[in-house]
Amino acid sequence: MCSQSTKTTVKSTLLHPRNPHHGRYDLTALCASNPELRSYLKKNPKNEETIDFGDSNAVLHLNKALLAHYYHVTNWQIPEGYLCPPIPGRADYIHYIADLLTSVDNPQVPTGKNIRVLDIGSGANCIYPIIGSQAYGWKFVGTDIDPIAVKTARVIVQSNPCLSKLIELRQQSNLNAIFKGIINSTDIFDLSMCNPPFHASEAQAQAANQRKRNNLNKGNPDKSDRTRNFGGQKNELWCDGGEMGFLTRMANESVEYSRQVTWFTSLVSKGGNIPPLKKLLSRLGAQKIDVLKMNQGQKSSRLLVWSFSQK
Repeated sequence: MCSQSTKTTVKSTLLHPRNPHHGRYDLTALCASNPELRSYLKKNPKNEETIDFGDSNAVLHLNKALLAHYYHVTNWQIPEGYLCPPIPGRADYIHYIADLLTSVDNPQVPTGKNIRVLDIGSGANCIYPIIGSQAYGWKFVGTDIDPIAVKTARVIVQSNPCLSKLIELRQQSNLNAIFKGIINSTDIFDLSMCNPPFHASEAQAQAANQRKRNNLNKGNPDKSDRTRNFGGQKNELWCDGGEMGFLTRMANESVEYSRQVTWFTSLVSKGGNIPPLKKLLSRLGAQKIDVLKMNQGQKSSRLLVWSFSQK
């Protein structure tokens, strides 16, 4: 099925200029990187080859192909039911925060091991450290409260020589802490990043995923009972207080580590959470507060970034 050059009709438009995932997926190249992807190719109504994005196995093998083709990661496996993230959007986060390290006088993004990034909630997929380490050569510390996620991420890192010297995993043992117990007294980070749990309860998470499934299954009522196409465990999808509660805790904790982290950043899914968070950060003494908008096709995301540095 991949003998001729084929690309999907799904476009990744309006991504960051340095994001390599613009345009249509090149299925020929991706099948070469992960031959198992071939069995998941199908024709869309325009007789073009694509995959079924409602099929969790198809998404998994697409991710394996993308990671092998663009990021040199050939051993990547996550436990069933864990989050299988859309890679183009995850890459966008990395490239947008890379711009925080540039200036008018020095517009070049710094690369190499001297740049250290803390990823809060790396998950079993370890996707942000993978992309950031391979795109810019940065060193990452990834954290998670789930021991299975940390163990899985460590296996991924140790199984890929390109990752083993650039990514370290640390488990957060305190369910009520974010930075505390993770950042050591000698740690210095240029950036911290986080994709927080969006929902306040399992019911909210299930309702959101049902809406996603309904959109994916339009015209396919026989597939309406399929599992989540991207998966997700409790700590990946919901927490007490939801997104606002989590980010409020993060903002309050960030003060204690203001001299060890230059830029704190987080995705914010709900636009209504931005004004109170900005007000809180200002009250806490943040010197720089900004919101970076990311547009990915029909989806719009936002990054809240703040720093206590006066430089």
